[in-house]
Amino acid sequence: MRILRTPDDAADHLLDYPTNRRYVSVPSGDGQDLRVHLVDAGDLAAPPVVFLHGNPSWSYLWRHQIRAAVDAGYRAIAPDLVGMGLSDKPSEMVDYSVARHVGWMRALLFEQLDLSDISFVLHDWGGIVGMRLTAEQPERIGRMVISNTGLPWRDITEPLPAVIRPSGPLADFQAFAAAVPDWEPWTLLGMTMHSVPTSELEMAYRVPYPTQNLTVGSRAFTQLLPTRPDNPMYPDNYEAWKVLDTFTKPVLTIFSDKDSVAPDGWRPIVKRIPGASGQPHAILEGGGHFVQEDLPEQYTETLMSWLGDAGERPLATVGSQ
Repeated sequence: MRILRTPDDAADHLLDYPTNRRYVSVPSGDGQDLRVHLVDAGDLAAPPVVFLHGNPSWSYLWRHQIRAAVDAGYRAIAPDLVGMGLSDKPSEMVDYSVARHVGWMRALLFEQLDLSDISFVLHDWGGIVGMRLTAEQPERIGRMVISNTGLPWRDITEPLPAVIRPSGPLADFQAFAAAVPDWEPWTLLGMTMHSVPTSELEMAYRVPYPTQNLTVGSRAFTQLLPTRPDNPMYPDNYEAWKVLDTFTKPVLTIFSDKDSVAPDGWRPIVKRIPGASGQPHAILEGGGHFVQEDLPEQYTETLMSWLGDAGERPLATVGSQ
């Protein structure tokens, strides 16, 4: 495995990005170590809130929520997934898989940082990684907040939904992402936000990719989308759901009404996870897929209000939003 690196000082000019940042090494799975970059802010002894992003974002996505969490007395931890942000980037598409992403974050959060009573805040691919980790070691997780994501699984007796069939729109997007000579991850913001991203915001999302070869991790994520019935994450997700179906700790969904990527991802979460019952689930109006960028104040207020309430609500019959 050949490892690429974005320069350590690439984000130093971003005035709104937290400065409490460091690197932690985890095994690559191929006999080497990978450096994972993370924001780690607040009192190290405080309850940890762990923010996991997806594609094409990085820990910068959570800058508003990180500040709010620290101000509220939490330890805020926001890693860059391997291949993203300022974390190390294996150089080949085949170096990446969902199982490896789960393993890299397991090594960081559970083995190196040895966190417990985690409040997970999950978005996009971070939702898949975080829910898989929750299913692996539920005793470490205190609660989850899940936004614009889901944990896809497949009943082999059912046909694939049209949107994710090999001839569907996600497969078309995969083919484009694989074939385009220059992959520009930051352009996905404009495609999936409801508001128009400012030039400053777009530049911040370009920071991890000063050269084209550093975009490999983002491009690889597009090829992991579940557009084939034999997608290797389906069996692992199916097993994870067996645990999540019994997870009674508090779970909140904060979605947005203009999301075109995972608009219905909340439904199985609210229906199936016992800890989601009776919670004040929210669908924020006017937000696209990157609701944290479209509606930073509303998203942060909804999140912090629930965390401040400890998510402690009596379990009731699971219903819909």
